[in-house]
Formats: sequence, C-alpha cells, structure tokens
Amino acid sequence: MYQLHQEQHALSLRLAQESMLKEVRKSWVMTSPNAAFVKLPNERVLYTSPPRTSLEISTPNKYPGTQPYSAKSDSGVVYITNQRLVYLPATPSPDLQSFSSPILNLEDSYVRAPFFGANYWTAVCKPVSGGNIPSAHPSVELRMTFREGGAYDFHSALEEVRERLYQAYTVAQEHGRVGRSGVDLANVHLEQLPAYEPAREVDGTDGIAEPRDSGVHGVNAEENQAPKPEEFTAPDEPPPGYEEAQVQAVGIDLEQRLRSEAERQ
Repeated sequence: MYQLHQEQHALSLRLAQESMLKEVRKSWVMTSPNAAFVKLPNERVLYTSPPRTSLEISTPNKYPGTQPYSAKSDSGVVYITNQRLVYLPATPSPDLQSFSSPILNLEDSYVRAPFFGANYWTAVCKPVSGGNIPSAHPSVELRMTFREGGAYDFHSALEEVRERLYQAYTVAQEHGRVGRSGVDLANVHLEQLPAYEPAREVDGTDGIAEPRDSGVHGVNAEENQAPKPEEFTAPDEPPPGYEEAQVQAVGIDLEQRLRSEAERQ
C-alpha cells in the first residue's frame, strides 16, 4: 500500500512538471499562485501598470505570403523588470496565456493620445525563438491601451531601462570589455555610469590652435602645430551583441538599492 502511494505521488509530480514545462514553452512566462509570475535570476520588478490594460499583438502587412498572426487580451497588467516586459491577462485564453519580451527587443515605441478613447502605447517587437510566435514573422506589432491611465509613466520607465542598458554596453565597449558573447551587465553598476552623449563628427578646424612662431631659430610654426585629428562618424546601428546584453541586465544594481533601503530602515 505504501509503495502504491509512492508511485501515485511520483506520477502526479511528473505530470505536474510536464504541465509546467508546456506552460513555459507556450507563454514564456511561468506563473505562480503566490506571485504574479516567477522571476528570472536577479530579476526585479520596476513598474506595474494599473489593471484593465489591454494588449493586441499583430503582424505587419509588409510580409506577403505569410499567414497573419494575432492575439489579444482586453484586460490585464503589464510589468517592467530589469530584464524584460511581462504582460499577464486578467482572463488567459488559448491564444494568449501571457506575453514577455526582452527589453532590447522592443523598438520604435511611442505613446498616442487620441481625442476619443484611452491613451495607448505601441512598439515593434522582435520575437525570440520558442516564444510561441511563428518564426515566419521576424517582427510583430504591439499595442497596449491603458484604460485607467499610466501610458506615459510606462513609456518613461521602459525608455529609462533601455537607455541605461545601452549606456552600459557603450561604456564597456569603449574600455574594451566587449567579448564575443557581449557584455556581462550583471557586474555593471548603472548608477555610476556617466551621462551618455552620442558621438558627433569632428570638424577639422575645431579645437586646433592657430600656429605661432616659437621664437627658436630653425623651428617654424608648422612643426609646432598640433596633429589634426581624424574625422569619424557615429555608427548608425547598435554594436554587435547589443540585444543579447540585456539578458543579464541590471540585477546587481537593483539588489544594492534594496540592500541600501533595508539598511536605512
């Protein structure tokens, strides 16, 4: 009898694990009865939207010959963490159990304020492999409608995290700390980064002092003139490994914040 009970328990545990794995593969977000979702290592929630936030996922019309893809939820909550964006519908459906995207996979995001209706946020998302979006679509369009407000707060929080991730990569690249797999952002303290300024083209005459005679016989002004810097142009595209850099994100920095707040209390 005891052995039969053990076998039943082992079978139930195996079925539960298989169900959980199927759920993770399908939605890319592991939910939990004790919390909204199970966090990744070193992951921290930075923003939580008001309820009744809707999400629409659709494919652009610029890919002829491919089967359109769409999914939507009329109400839910969106979260911004230091690693990804997470959306959990209030009522999950077979088409949309949940949605998640790495932050640096979101592009061309902006907020619209129509004359009638609630403000909405839209962006282009590059799907990840195994994220339940057909691989025939290299990108999908996202639209979140904030019926209880918060669209601009959400957009500001998302842009700040994305900007800091790009700053961390840029600083690491300037110091030659970029490996073949990108930058280890888990060891980057974002609060210590200097303000990022994009590179600009250097004027050949800017900042060069006019030649003067040194007064020494045999040394002319041309020999004393400072060398002319080479002209360069800022790159139009992010450096290689930019998207992969977000995976480890800013976990260490946020842990230090929480530790500092706990010590103050």
